[in-house]
Amino acid sequence: MSIDTGTPPLPRHPVTSGVLTALATVVVVGALLLPNEIARLTSGAFLRIPVEALLGVTVVLAAPRRLRPAVAALLGSALGLLTVLKVLDMGFSATLGRPFDVLADGSSLVDAAIYLEQAGGRATALTASVAAGLLAVAVVATTTWAAGRLARRVVVPQRRAALSTVAAATAVWSGCVVAEAQLVPGIEVASDSTATLALYRAQQVRADVQDLQRFEGELAADPFRAVPDDQLLTALRGKDVVFAFVESYGRVALEDPQLAAGVGAVLDDGTRRLEQAGFGTRSAYLSSPTTGAGSWLAHATFLSGLWVDGQQRHDLLHTTDRDTLVSDFGRAGWRTAGLMPGVFLDWPEGAFYRHDRVYDFDELGYRGPRMSFATMPDQYTLKAFEELERAKPGPVMAEIPLVTSHAPWNPLPPFLPWAEVGDGSVYDFLEGRGEQPEAILTRDPALVREDYRRAVEYSLTSLISYVETYGDDDLVVVLLGDHQPSPVVTGPTSDRDVPISIVAKDPAVLDRIGGWHWQDGLRPGPHAPVQRMDAFREEFLTAFGDRRVQQ
Repeated sequence: MSIDTGTPPLPRHPVTSGVLTALATVVVVGALLLPNEIARLTSGAFLRIPVEALLGVTVVLAAPRRLRPAVAALLGSALGLLTVLKVLDMGFSATLGRPFDVLADGSSLVDAAIYLEQAGGRATALTASVAAGLLAVAVVATTTWAAGRLARRVVVPQRRAALSTVAAATAVWSGCVVAEAQLVPGIEVASDSTATLALYRAQQVRADVQDLQRFEGELAADPFRAVPDDQLLTALRGKDVVFAFVESYGRVALEDPQLAAGVGAVLDDGTRRLEQAGFGTRSAYLSSPTTGAGSWLAHATFLSGLWVDGQQRHDLLHTTDRDTLVSDFGRAGWRTAGLMPGVFLDWPEGAFYRHDRVYDFDELGYRGPRMSFATMPDQYTLKAFEELERAKPGPVMAEIPLVTSHAPWNPLPPFLPWAEVGDGSVYDFLEGRGEQPEAILTRDPALVREDYRRAVEYSLTSLISYVETYGDDDLVVVLLGDHQPSPVVTGPTSDRDVPISIVAKDPAVLDRIGGWHWQDGLRPGPHAPVQRMDAFREEFLTAFGDRRVQQ
């Protein structure tokens, strides 16, 4: 009398069956032991005992017979999704210095596709997006197949042997935990990394929901909303005010010995040249809400006075009528402009910030070659601002991202006499020499760091020369970084500080910020004041507003 085990008969080719079963084992165990950080992706990471495999076998055997295939498929699918999540963690950690946020970073994947389209064209973005989607599906399908095969061919037919193996392995795993056993230094034999990751992500989703609720309360608090328009920014009346964000200009550029010599020399020389032209400078640091990338989070934080450290907060902010520095200047009588060399598609943020005029890539009139994400040289962007906005009557407030210092920092345009910039066609010799931003992950880190240094020096040189060439008594420039560069440049660090400087010829402007205790010059020292980026708007409006506002 035979007993129906509920499993299909073994194939006629036992060698093929054995190979497939071994492959399924490798897939499941490999996925369970795969780390979520590139630095931990070593052979030693796979010389461990995954407790999740023991739990999985137990769950399958504990399930009713008719439900075992479904349970195995569910476990395999969950393992596949966690594997995809681990890969996303690796990518986000390599570029942003943090893991992927399940709830907050979903729209970041769409932004990444847009970013690829801007940097490499629609075909590149479409190919990469389709390939990534197919790869994710393939991973989930493979782990689902592997878990199902192991359940059908090994676990269920050999129930007693499976239970004995689980019991023995559990004892070994527990002993390794107690003894903190390691086959490879720094890597414990007993592993629960995948289960821990799943638990952490569940807690993260809960925390994200609670954070969004807190942010809704923060949005309602704006002490300047009720201030009359004629009391806003009174100490800057008649001034052209420029907020220039230097992409990836982080504290590392001033404190890393391999970077600071060159960047510091540009800043020191710029301070001297501006002083000779009659300009004073004060500098400090701001702590950015993001690092490695996510410039839009830094812009939103700086302009709104709210801590926008994730896509959820950013998206919610842009559904409100929250005032920002852009609308503050608009209320006070300034013409407001945004010069956005990296914007090719619709930019809904423009409507939120309420710029009177937004100049995207096309409207800036650039006729030179596109150079990856750094679409046009910063010198061209600044020259365009001078011709398109400062030539008009009346004071202007402008937000200008300078993108030459955006990864991959290659190729680097030359700094030219201003009269030679023209429509940008002078840069035609750089056509075809651009790299994709992800190239920084595969190139020699030493060369990447050198390219970063030179790109930051170019951006700073362009801005300093602009002030020196076109500045007058009525120009005020706020120069700041948006975030630290990629971890390829910074290495492991929790530091998110970026330099900020205020440049003005009118001494009354700098007198207004005397209480901030910022340091003289464009180069803040190691003991310069540091404040969170979201605190700037309130301090700025207080310092330059009517005296009654400061009470």
